[in-house]
Amino acid sequence: MSTSIPSALLPLLERPLFGSLGTIRPDDTVQVNPMWFEYDGEHVRFTHTNKRGKFRNLQHNPSMSLLVIDDEDPMSYLEVRGKLVDVIDDPEGEFYTRLGRRYGDPDTPPPPDKADRVVLVMNIEKTNGR
Repeated sequence: MSTSIPSALLPLLERPLFGSLGTIRPDDTVQVNPMWFEYDGEHVRFTHTNKRGKFRNLQHNPSMSLLVIDDEDPMSYLEVRGKLVDVIDDPEGEFYTRLGRRYGDPDTPPPPDKADRVVLVMNIEKTNGR
């Protein structure tokens, strides 16, 4: 299942804004962290490692929610809800460096933990915003 992003809110995914990504811990509490992301027109992609809590959360429960707030108008926001649909190995940290460029640092080097890097791929099942 996939849903489209309302055209008025699409720029919030296209601009290099930080998102707040929520996942559900194994004890059913919510974990929310700021994240870099990229929207490819169908999925939202994040760089992460396979050694951290958020990755373990998604292995336990693939539900995830991303909130992006317009930095120029904080009352404008987009929430997308979906599930983890793919995990892509990124052992050279290429996606991390690509996101670094997207977020303003053209010289972003691969991260020290590049061997553990993965790309988390989220589908979009529901949107909410204004």
